[in-house]
Amino acid sequence: MPRIENPRQFIVTETRIRPVPHAEEISLYVADEAMGLWQKTEEELGELGLEPPFWAFAWAGGQGLARYILDHPELVAGKRVVDFACGSGLVGIAAMMAGAGACHAVDVDPFAIAAAELNAELNGVSLTFEEGDITSLPAPDADVVFCGDVFYDQQMAKRVLRFIDTLLAQGLDVYVGDPGRTYLPHERLVELASYQVSVVGQLEDNEIKSTRVYRIAEKPS
Repeated sequence: MPRIENPRQFIVTETRIRPVPHAEEISLYVADEAMGLWQKTEEELGELGLEPPFWAFAWAGGQGLARYILDHPELVAGKRVVDFACGSGLVGIAAMMAGAGACHAVDVDPFAIAAAELNAELNGVSLTFEEGDITSLPAPDADVVFCGDVFYDQQMAKRVLRFIDTLLAQGLDVYVGDPGRTYLPHERLVELASYQVSVVGQLEDNEIKSTRVYRIAEKPS
């Protein structure tokens, strides 16, 4: 697949820096609107049918997790954190700002990794990064895993839940941020907080989403 020669420069050129609506302590490189950036990414790569530029927006679940982490720093203080499907890196940045010992941000999209790197630098925190699908791998060397907005697709939800069961079996804590997407596993969730979060109306069914933060429980035997 053709690749943009410098994803970081593409991101800087095609976005602008804005504070996160529900976590204003953090700023991100974000797009003004979704469709134009999506089309330009496809044009630059010479490929149609790409996934939306998830890295270019502060999604509802990530905003909820970031707010909860910043308000409850004891959740991450001194701990090893994984920001799974990190997108912009918002949740990992919040974890480091709240005192996490380390954060490893993971995403399958190379643009997300580039955006998360830029956003971490912008906010003066240090993360490590990994591009790829880790859902079939052993549990990472961590204490806490955060999953924001990962239950939007049935196949994705099944894969993520299997991965989460691997994490729980190894004693990791797993937290989910989600605005009520279709494949959210409600029977496994313990609600911790609820927020009204501003989002991009082009990408959601409303410009304000009721977003919740959950701890995910082990699968009933």
